[in-house]
Amino acid sequence: MANNYFQFRQFVVRQERCAMKVGTDGTLLGAWAQAPMGPCRVLDIGTGSGLIALMMAQRFPEASVVGIDIDPEAVAQARENAMESPFAARISISETDVVSMESADLFDAIVCNPPYFVDSLTCPDAQRTTARHTVSLSYESLMKAAFRLLKTAGFFSVVIPVESRSVIEAQAALQGFFITRVCQVRTTPKKQPKRCLMEFRKSPSYMIDTSEGIIETQPKVRSPWYQQLTNEFYIK
Repeated sequence: MANNYFQFRQFVVRQERCAMKVGTDGTLLGAWAQAPMGPCRVLDIGTGSGLIALMMAQRFPEASVVGIDIDPEAVAQARENAMESPFAARISISETDVVSMESADLFDAIVCNPPYFVDSLTCPDAQRTTARHTVSLSYESLMKAAFRLLKTAGFFSVVIPVESRSVIEAQAALQGFFITRVCQVRTTPKKQPKRCLMEFRKSPSYMIDTSEGIIETQPKVRSPWYQQLTNEFYIK
């Protein structure tokens, strides 16, 4: 990885104009989130560089993917990345606030790597604050918007810090969502889970699919689980 771009198997993510760079959280979600096979519509909320939108377009070759963000610099960057990808005809990027977003056609799948610093001090860099802090998009607002924009049989997937799980579960329940899949992720085998991948739907599941993943078995050595999950994206 260079500072200004990240080379994946089928696309390049340039990121010099984005506050938040390519990271494990986005890669996890883009590789884990579900969408229907066949023609479908996918929404990426807070698309940033467009990483997750590009990953979903690669994984679901008949999907039309919409990426939205409130940061104009990120929107411009994501558009460039989408246009330079093999999926340019199926990805659209717009400067849109999901809270006020309207769409005549609902989405089959929605993905979001939301801002997650709730109580910490905000950063003096306004662009980075928008990307990192829930002052720009609370979990309540996110859940309301996702429920409104998602089809009845659709999937809504997020990646969040483990400590935020109870909060987002409560907000999801208030809106009428049900948890259908959960994967807690450890960075190494000996560390406590750090991130949580969660999938919500509008109908309850007979049984919640729960699992756990590990990123690295040792420093700079990807675990078999992470290798399998991301194999179609990473070059090495």
